[in-house]
Amino acid sequence: MLTIEPVRRLFKKAGAKRVSDEAARALAKLLEDKAKLIAAEAQKLSDLSNRRTVLKKDIKMARRVVEGRD
Repeated sequence: MLTIEPVRRLFKKAGAKRVSDEAARALAKLLEDKAKLIAAEAQKLSDLSNRRTVLKKDIKMARRVVEGRD
């Protein structure tokens, strides 16, 4: 699970002055859920290419596939 401190830093970089723990946890959950979907899709793509290693191109393609579902 993602910890809230890195997520809190993301908020700060985006310009937030203060961030509640609840908001940081909510964004962390959303990011983790999306990352799991992308990782699973990337794994499928590497399997289809008869590779054991997930490559950067698998992640890029998986992101397009997952975002197309949203």
